[in-house]
Amino acid sequence: MGYRRVQLTGRGSYIISLPKDWIQENGVEKGGEIAIKVQDDSSLLLVPRRILEGKKKPEKPELKEYWIYVDLKDDPRSVCRRIVSLYVVNADLVHVRFKHGEAVMKFRTAVNNLVKNVLLGSEIIDEKPNEITIQILVNHPEFPVEKAIRRMAILALSANNDAVAALSSEDQDLIQGVIALKNDVDRLNLYVVRQLKYGLEKDLFKELGFKTPKEFLGYRIVANDIKSIADNAVNIIRNVTTFRNMVKEQMLFLKEAIDEEVYSQILDYNSFAHQLFEDSLKALFKRDYEHADRIVSEIESIGTKGDDLIVLISSKKLDPNVSSTFSLILDNSRRIIEHSRDIAEVTLNRTVEEASAADFQPQA
Repeated sequence: MGYRRVQLTGRGSYIISLPKDWIQENGVEKGGEIAIKVQDDSSLLLVPRRILEGKKKPEKPELKEYWIYVDLKDDPRSVCRRIVSLYVVNADLVHVRFKHGEAVMKFRTAVNNLVKNVLLGSEIIDEKPNEITIQILVNHPEFPVEKAIRRMAILALSANNDAVAALSSEDQDLIQGVIALKNDVDRLNLYVVRQLKYGLEKDLFKELGFKTPKEFLGYRIVANDIKSIADNAVNIIRNVTTFRNMVKEQMLFLKEAIDEEVYSQILDYNSFAHQLFEDSLKALFKRDYEHADRIVSEIESIGTKGDDLIVLISSKKLDPNVSSTFSLILDNSRRIIEHSRDIAEVTLNRTVEEASAADFQPQA
């Protein structure tokens, strides 16, 4: 609508004329009121009061509804993957409709298990002879992304601890416990991805606790790193289980199951990795540039600590099965440290502009 010249009145007020076409299109009359909102980029948003108050009226949200048509020859796993994909792209209702009545029995158990064990905040709200309806009920105000990330981290680190502890423990429940923790992390990860996609689609970065839309990518990286810790914990527990079964079935004969010196140092190294990871998350949530910078410096100063442990393992001349298990645990501790660095760098990237602005001091 072109440019308008700012004028100064006799009373020291600045005024600007409004386009006639805009006034008429929005039904603004003489004496009408217009709300003025200052935007983040210092621009002004003008909203007629009639329109602004109309926006405040509660509106029934439009549900995103999808249908999946299933044939008897379809693979239940493929159907479940499609449901998961719809969950991630913020579906509210998913109708799984069966072309043949006998297909229901084939797919019901798979769909029920998916909803119960994988899709956080979802419920089967209706079952008919030829259709199952799933509704996703949870939303970001009830369970914020940051809270979900915190919970993911607690579960993933617990899974890692239990997997490492299983090497010296006879507790068989640890194995199932690690798998259960990993499944919970996967559920939360899907939820986080769903919420981030929703926030990006609806431009709700402020509602999700972010200052700019760029932070969506950073939190996606964080969630992926946490999921990786849980996945690696399962790899450790499977390796340990195989190792213990070989000893139990007398396929492997050892004077002692583990070398206490090596195991003790690996535990210390793993504990150090956990502390770095927890510190990196604290810096992320507090938007603390300085703290994140110190974490990166600490990681860079670690030096050859991991390499020294490899040399120690090699010098012991252990059974290859024992050495490989120790090496796997050590490698996963190193990955946790690398994930800590990733998260610290996410914090640096999301806060560097704030930190630089704070450091700027104009010349006198």
